[in-house]
Amino acid sequence: MTRVDSRPPPATRSSRPPPLVLEQPALPPLVEAVNLTKEFRVERRLFARSRYLHAVEDVTFNILPGETVGLVGESGSGKSTLGRLLLRLLEPSFGQVRFDGTVITQLTDRELRPLRRKMQMVFQDPYSSLNPRMTVERIVGEPLRVHHLVNGDQQMREKVSGLLQRVGLAAENIDRLPHEFSGGQRQRVGIARALAAAPSFIVCDEPTSALDVSIQAQIINLLLDLQEQANLTYLFISHDLGVVQAVSHRVMVMYLGRIVEIAPTAALFSASQHPYTRALLSAVLQPDPTRRRLRLVVEGEPPSPIDPPPGCAFHPRCPRALAGRCNQEVPTLSEIVPGSGHFVACFNPHG
Repeated sequence: MTRVDSRPPPATRSSRPPPLVLEQPALPPLVEAVNLTKEFRVERRLFARSRYLHAVEDVTFNILPGETVGLVGESGSGKSTLGRLLLRLLEPSFGQVRFDGTVITQLTDRELRPLRRKMQMVFQDPYSSLNPRMTVERIVGEPLRVHHLVNGDQQMREKVSGLLQRVGLAAENIDRLPHEFSGGQRQRVGIARALAAAPSFIVCDEPTSALDVSIQAQIINLLLDLQEQANLTYLFISHDLGVVQAVSHRVMVMYLGRIVEIAPTAALFSASQHPYTRALLSAVLQPDPTRRRLRLVVEGEPPSPIDPPPGCAFHPRCPRALAGRCNQEVPTLSEIVPGSGHFVACFNPHG
């Protein structure tokens, strides 16, 4: 995979891993979401009917082994909720999650335990995701204890020391507390914790957004190296399109709880179809001032997920909305060219 240069800011990076080449017949998906929906009941007032926040709405997609799928969208679009649903850190209101062919949404906690070690998460904030009272040995070693992967304290220290070195930290850091590390070092500790149980799938939830620009590329390169070494599969959640372009094989675009476009990375950044995707891309600064991109300005604020609009959720802000259709019907993801892997949920993608 192409490594990310640590010198320019993430928005200017153009390198990315090559498209994932699958053997024939195609590999079965490692992770699948089928009609996944999550609603949160909001505070109920006396004599008023219950109201629900629609965080994730009827989402279906898959992730192949060894693949990185990027997930982008505005704040509040449901990205982090979707990531937690895939790991069953949240229970879906409707739909299924399949991991390596097993429907995990139907398993009891006891039945799910053997699979949990295969599904891990790297959190957004390295400052709040680590217990300040625990040493690095206890933080990184917790999955090893929970899943009974070590025998005795000596083996624990050896295993944790090896994990620290694997993420670029000296083994001597094993007895230190989180406040003794920088932000980038803390995130490396969080990555070591995610790796401890030898997972095959990791949800990276904005893993670089809380870090300085100079550190972001180092963490991205670390994740790419680890993926190559262990054939890891990532869902990479981010609002930084430059980072997503650098690390992803495919990209999903989310708006108000729904996936509106899925495409191979090159196709999405060169020939996006959904007006919301085009608006996101047009807002990114171009590193080359000689290259011009038509700027698509989206007016207004996103609707409330408690009271979403009828029809296409984007139609109140869409410059290409069709009267009498977009405000009444919900578009489904459709492949624009058979076999292209490029799907869009729009009634007027070429308008």
